[in-house]
Amino acid sequence: MTPPPRRPLLRRSLSASLSLALAAFGTAAAVVLSSAPAAQAAGVPAPSPLAVPGRGATVPFKEQEAEYAATNGTLIGPNRLYGTLPSEASGRQAVTLDAVGEYVEFTLTAPANAMSFRYSLPDNAAGSGRDASIDVTVNGASPKAVPVTSKYGWYYGGYPFNNNPGDTNPHHFYDEARTMFGSTLAAGTKVRLQVSSTAASPSFTIDLADFEQVAAPTGKPSGALDVVTDFGADPTGAADSTAKIQAAVDAGKAQGKEVYIPRGTFQVRDHIVVDRVTLRGAGPWYSVLTGRDPSNRSKAVGVYGKYAAEGGSSNVTLKDFAIIGDIRERVDNDQVNAIGGALSNSTVDNVWMQHTKCGAWVDGPMDNFTIKNSRILDQTADGVNFHYGVTNSTVTNTFVRNTGDDGLAMWAENVPNVKNKFTFNTVILPILANNIVTYGGKDITLSDNVMSDTLTNGGGLHIANRYPGVNSGQGTAVSGTTTAARNTLIRTGNNDYNWQFGVGAIWFSGLNEPINATVNISDTEILDSSYAAIHLIEGATNGLHFDRVRIDGAGTYALQIQAPGTATFTDVVATHIAQSNPIHNCVGSGFRITRGSGNSGWYADPPACTGTWPAPVWTNGGVPGGGSGPTDPTDPPTDPPTDPPAETGNLAQGRNVTESGHADVYGASNAVDGNANTYWESTNHAFPQTITVDLGAAKAVKRLVLKLPPAAAWSTRTQTLSVSGSTDNATYNSLKVSAGYTFDPSSGNQATLTLPGTASRYLRLTFTGNTGWPAGQLSELEAYSS
Repeated sequence: MTPPPRRPLLRRSLSASLSLALAAFGTAAAVVLSSAPAAQAAGVPAPSPLAVPGRGATVPFKEQEAEYAATNGTLIGPNRLYGTLPSEASGRQAVTLDAVGEYVEFTLTAPANAMSFRYSLPDNAAGSGRDASIDVTVNGASPKAVPVTSKYGWYYGGYPFNNNPGDTNPHHFYDEARTMFGSTLAAGTKVRLQVSSTAASPSFTIDLADFEQVAAPTGKPSGALDVVTDFGADPTGAADSTAKIQAAVDAGKAQGKEVYIPRGTFQVRDHIVVDRVTLRGAGPWYSVLTGRDPSNRSKAVGVYGKYAAEGGSSNVTLKDFAIIGDIRERVDNDQVNAIGGALSNSTVDNVWMQHTKCGAWVDGPMDNFTIKNSRILDQTADGVNFHYGVTNSTVTNTFVRNTGDDGLAMWAENVPNVKNKFTFNTVILPILANNIVTYGGKDITLSDNVMSDTLTNGGGLHIANRYPGVNSGQGTAVSGTTTAARNTLIRTGNNDYNWQFGVGAIWFSGLNEPINATVNISDTEILDSSYAAIHLIEGATNGLHFDRVRIDGAGTYALQIQAPGTATFTDVVATHIAQSNPIHNCVGSGFRITRGSGNSGWYADPPACTGTWPAPVWTNGGVPGGGSGPTDPTDPPTDPPTDPPAETGNLAQGRNVTESGHADVYGASNAVDGNANTYWESTNHAFPQTITVDLGAAKAVKRLVLKLPPAAAWSTRTQTLSVSGSTDNATYNSLKVSAGYTFDPSSGNQATLTLPGTASRYLRLTFTGNTGWPAGQLSELEAYSS
């Protein structure tokens, strides 16, 4: 394919000096969060972007921050100073390990068989990065060396940056590694990251760990073509499989069959071009596409539609695999993104994108494209960019972290972007620019998202007539109604080293021409902003409406007005604003405010106009309240926030579980780990005994299957038990009255109970008798909706 001409993104250059960096960390009292674990590393409690009810992506992992874990390492931060390690850490804190035997130890809060962890190693003198390993131990035993590297981090100089350590402005320090444990570890298990040698790296900085219960690999769908058995692709990654996977995809299109990528790591050194085909893997932890051409570095792994000039692609589904590239630099003209081209009427579902330039940069004109249920990590540029006439397209329920530029972006260059949506996403730590942005666009929706930890030259949410090709003459400017509802922003906005002042958490720019549209910001939380909460600059912005907005914590002002415009404010409440005068406005009456009812804490007349910018004060406060989801029936999200598959499987497996007590090592997590050979045994001689499983949300459970280990050594026994359900873990209602159930090894050693299907989040089994042992016993508690 011939790619369209590429244009640099024209980011403002960074200052060559950090002499005008942020002031020292503020001394305001921190808000202690009940959700933070014991601060054994003495970390400052700070709001988590993964703890906002009803907003952001529903992720499959439990996250733990290193600064709250057990450690004998050194806490760094909190600090938002660009160019420092803590500034790029989640929550602006991390733990550095720089001696053999130093560790960070996490205690599992739920069963897990896999982890990914975010870390940083120092660069080497050549700027090419260093490779090392760190030990993972489980309950102090069986260390496993996990490879770590700095070759995907450490950029220098001005945009678009370089790999020369002799240049200024080092940044983009962190990377992520993942590993599977080989078995399911129970809640309460201690997992340690520990330094066994400093020969390859003098230090290891640990930011966080994500623990996950990964489902078994998905098998080949009936009738699907297999890239290995049917076309000879190499699952070991030793041989280049590009042509063989492309042949499979072409055959799938011709025969109307799905194409299946089985478990394995496949070397792919150029684009796989897809059109009218489904490409499906065994799961993103199992089926991995990786690689780069060894001689032509502008060619690398990616799954692309045909470019629009060649007719584009349509009716493509990409599902259940990972694209993990080898991109170590930023070259804007190189098409080395995980997903690209033009993909109309197409879906990307549960795809893991890492170490590419962009997760997905799509070039229209194209229509009706969706990315959902995916992860985008460690990019050198944008996470997603809807560019050049993308319409009716969506990113939803997607987790984005550590992009080199905007996290999620729309750029209507020369051709209008219309009716696109970013909904229910979590976007964390864009190393440059904004968490979420639309450059131009008509009738755009940016709702139900969580944004946190902006680094520099951007804010959390940006709506702008900026960048080439965005203007009303071509119909590409901001127009119609832009809806930004039910968003939460945490520690967003930061210093711009070109402008030498702060950028607001939510900011607007009319650089190319004034914004003249309806822009509705509603039901939104702006928490612990690094500088101002709301910011106008460049040109003018008219038609702003702020309704039911909570500002809690701003490093400088509630409003920073540097351009004319008009705005209405209703039920906007601001607290913990660093400056005594909450508004900075040097454009005077050029910015017209209409105040409705319910406002407090953000208005002053006259406003400040000092000619100097105050040093910010940060609180690490502002506790998220979240929300209950969309309330406007005229603007529902394109996809449900979790987009779950039909719930035909075991609803209890891997869920949180509690108990009245247990004997020896036979804890309750054994009853939901999917392994019939492990079991829960309650405290002996102490009936009644209970086991309670949290299904995560209210489910209409109609059937329970209760199991004991299948081994013949287990004699037949009858257990007497009842079942009750609750939506709040406080009030329980009977779902099954007490009765005896026989478990016989000769017939599978299991019992099936039918339930009325009453929606319950918590299921509790109460045991009052057991003819085989003086305790309640279960190897598996399985719950089904049919």
